[in-house]
Amino acid sequence: MSNTETRPAEMLCGSPAERDRTGAEAPVEVLTPRDVPLGGPRAMTVRRTLPQRARTLIGAWCFADHYGPDDVAHSGGMDVAPHPHTGLQTVSWLFSGEIEHRDSLGSHALVRPGELNLMTGGHGIAHTEVSTPRTTVLHGVQLWVALPEEHRHTARDFQHHVPEPVRLDGAVLRVFLGSLAGAVSPVRTFTPLLGAEIVLEPHATLTLAVDAGFEHGVLVDEGDVRVGGTPLRPAELGYVPDGCGTLDLANASDGPARVVLLGGPPFGEEIVMWWNFIGRTHDDIVEAREDWEKATERFGAVHGYPGERLPAPVLPNATLSPRGNPPRP
Repeated sequence: MSNTETRPAEMLCGSPAERDRTGAEAPVEVLTPRDVPLGGPRAMTVRRTLPQRARTLIGAWCFADHYGPDDVAHSGGMDVAPHPHTGLQTVSWLFSGEIEHRDSLGSHALVRPGELNLMTGGHGIAHTEVSTPRTTVLHGVQLWVALPEEHRHTARDFQHHVPEPVRLDGAVLRVFLGSLAGAVSPVRTFTPLLGAEIVLEPHATLTLAVDAGFEHGVLVDEGDVRVGGTPLRPAELGYVPDGCGTLDLANASDGPARVVLLGGPPFGEEIVMWWNFIGRTHDDIVEAREDWEKATERFGAVHGYPGERLPAPVLPNATLSPRGNPPRP
């Protein structure tokens, strides 16, 4: 998905200290979303929890939009014209609806509930996303992963994967990236990552063994969920620092609860995020924008979309500065 804000802000920030000076585990950090309209007056509105002032990254996860349930008869659904990406991978995961994906690699695929579409931008790629006529309710998440410096200019790529459900006592998991509860995704990433959908039965509790070298984020889609002793409401993202080998989830609702679990080792690099580009310097962003506006071969062409491509917004009248999460105390 494109960040279609016409005046996108530089997407940077940092976090508060994650552990106190005694070494005790800090409570879960609750990140609240902000509403972002994508396009015109009938456009979808997404709830964005990454990046924000409290936190830029969770592992290499650097962008999280949560949308729906969206009645496409009212909003018009999703119709994102050809647009570029650099320095990242996009992760598309749906709960309901269907999206048609086309990219400059020549990929033509459908995004359906429970199926992962992962696209690697690397040096440059362009794509479109359009909800299909069969879609009545659109509901899902769009996530970005920052590529590490050594792979930032890798070749464009596209992967599709349908994870098998894993049934545990009181929960069902679908692991689309990384490994959890014995399930392993074959999808290639450039840093260790975890991505999973977890559906909890009413009033169920679940303790998961997780990689203690990972920091984790729990994005609540529906239900009232507790991570450890911290309550999270729908659309909130709970951050858990690395050092924890287990993750306790509880559904306090009378109905099912659904979360998306994200994880990865702390990303030790500073990044610049602006519009649909991730770089390391202001000049990286300027160059990518110019290449897109000049329609160079860097991004290629998307075929099959009946319309014009998205123009790049005007850069702010300031130097974009690289940032990362602040160092630990």
